[in-house]
Amino acid sequence: MSEARELAKAARLASRSLATAGAATRTKAIELAAHAIDMAREEILAANVHDLERGQASGLSNALMDRLLLTDERIDGIVAGMRKVAAQEDPIGEVVGGHTLDSGIRLTRVRVPLGVVAIVYEARPNVTADAVALTLRSGNACVLRGGSAAHDSCVALVNACRKGIEEAGLPADCATLIQSTDRAETIELMHANGLVDVLIPRGGHSLIRTCVEQATVPVIETGEGNCHTYVHASADQDMALSIIENAKTSRPGVCNACESVLVDVECAESFLPRFLKACTVWGVLVHGDEATCKAAAAAGLTEEVDYVLAGEEDWGREYLALEISCKVVSGIDEAIAHINRYGTGHSECIVARDVQACERFLSDVDAAAVYTNASTRFTDGGMFGLGAEIGISTQCLHVRGPMGAAALTTTKCLLRGEGQVR
Repeated sequence: MSEARELAKAARLASRSLATAGAATRTKAIELAAHAIDMAREEILAANVHDLERGQASGLSNALMDRLLLTDERIDGIVAGMRKVAAQEDPIGEVVGGHTLDSGIRLTRVRVPLGVVAIVYEARPNVTADAVALTLRSGNACVLRGGSAAHDSCVALVNACRKGIEEAGLPADCATLIQSTDRAETIELMHANGLVDVLIPRGGHSLIRTCVEQATVPVIETGEGNCHTYVHASADQDMALSIIENAKTSRPGVCNACESVLVDVECAESFLPRFLKACTVWGVLVHGDEATCKAAAAAGLTEEVDYVLAGEEDWGREYLALEISCKVVSGIDEAIAHINRYGTGHSECIVARDVQACERFLSDVDAAAVYTNASTRFTDGGMFGLGAEIGISTQCLHVRGPMGAAALTTTKCLLRGEGQVR
């Protein structure tokens, strides 16, 4: 039996104990896992150095190197996030609906765990801790498949978590990590029907497509973010520049970063020169349509250094780098149509003073998170008050947006009768 199937089988057995454990026991497990990470930080940071050295040698992009990096500050954030999850109300057993049937039977619908959640991720060691905390909170066991780039970091993190879980009196196999770097193990996990209840990929386009197209277990599509900021004719231009700067440059390699700017034709003459010059200061290469490139040349910017002519492929591209596309649109109708065609259903923003335009944008743009006058970088489990997230779902079923513990549950109908027969 492959390692993936062996671990999934072990997780399935552990999930039965976890499903019957009380909320207090699962809370204790999260708290002890967080404490174990805190105490093992030297080991974790040393393991991360090895990963960073391999990543540098193999030519990992700056975006992936940033995601791979662990620091004392980031470990502080991981531990704090786990403790926030531990402090949350437990979703298991929550009553989400109910009524009395015509037969007189009383129906109550409650939250229950999914069972075994598999998470496949790339150079993101923090996902290890987030996944453990959220699956424990929701009563699920997890099988983790970290990317080879983050191998040592993930092993160190999951070993600490397993220690904390055991100290809480739960099976260590509530959290397992596939340690083989053979890609065949990922395929095995995707095909572990009967052992894995849902698979969640966190990574780039290639990983997500592979999981969606090849998995035979249910998949929740997450993460890919071609996020737009639309500068409406009524926009406060200083605000627009501030929002774009934050959304593009604060962490360009994450899925909620702005990848495309749409500028209303009515404000393009005044806004484009300011935006383009700001991009040179920010170190951002602009892929512009003809109107944008014409404005860039008029502003004295250098072609190929500060801007390039965009191609059709740029409108749907997730750069994950200090690059951005820019297009002049005829108005809000074209902006919405463009976003709904090229967006990935992640996060979209309009900057506008016009309240009617804002409400129209909120209503008509099809995405998990739609903003008025705020950076798309807020699409995050921590920012949404979830403590941590297992991923950001860009599909409609079974959840959408940042996924916290409640998103990792399903429901069960409890029916209480008094001898009724049909």
